[in-house]
Order: sequence, then structure tokens, then C-alpha cells
Amino acid sequence: MNPYRDINDEEWQRIAPLLPELRPRSELRGRPLANTRSVLNGVLWVMYSGATWSAMPRKYPSYQTCHRRFKAWYESGVLKRVMEQLFGAASEELCNLMEARMRTHVSAEQKSVDADKAPATAPAVYSPASVKPLPSSPFAYSSPFKHAA
Repeated sequence: MNPYRDINDEEWQRIAPLLPELRPRSELRGRPLANTRSVLNGVLWVMYSGATWSAMPRKYPSYQTCHRRFKAWYESGVLKRVMEQLFGAASEELCNLMEARMRTHVSAEQKSVDADKAPATAPAVYSPASVKPLPSSPFAYSSPFKHAA
């Protein structure tokens, strides 16, 4: 693979129709939407470099914005189509690398299924009798502040 660079105008013209349009905000409150092309460049930078989202250069929108759109594009299959348009056969390798790095969040359903499979154990309860004494120190230490009786 070649070193990463931002997508050029010709590449943007090819892939822009693949990206879903974000609904414009009806109220003029909050931050304006980040430029889709710069968000995509940030996402591609993370995918290509293998760096963490928080290590993104400041020339891209916030890493939170890029990560949020990455997840939406990934889950809808848009990212895979964009990668195929841009990189051809090499896109599969990049997608597989990114998939391997993604954290998998366990759904509530999966947690309940896993909990049913796990053996039931009683929670640990503190009792002074269960505390083991520390081994005696090999070094004798006496405080100069103790009074002799």
C-alpha cells in the first residue's frame, strides 16, 4: 500500500454519491455539521495508520465526530463500498484490519445468555476471620518514638 494521503477531487467525485446525506438541522443551535469529506479523510487516516482515534491530527474534525460517523458508515455497509471504490482489492485488507481492532460491545441479550451459562457463585463476603495475617517481616524495626514501659 502507498503512504496515506487525503482523497483528491477526482476520488471525492466518485465516492460522494455513496455517502448518505446528513439531515440538516431545523434549528440553528449547536455546532454546525462537520464537512463529510474531512470526516472521511480522518476516518481513512485512522484506518490506514492504525493509530487510535484520539491520536488523529488536528487538521481533521474531532475524533469523536469521525468515530461516530465511522460506526454509522460501517454498520450500514457504506464504508465498505467507499473503500472498494477508492482502493479496489486493497480495501478488503484495510477493512479486515479495522474490524480486528474494533471493540465488540456485548448486547444486553448476549449478557443475559452468558449469565445463564455461568455457574452461580455466592458473592464474596468480608469477615475478619477470612483475612490472612501478613507474614512477619525479616527486618526488625522499632520506632524511636515508642516509650519503654
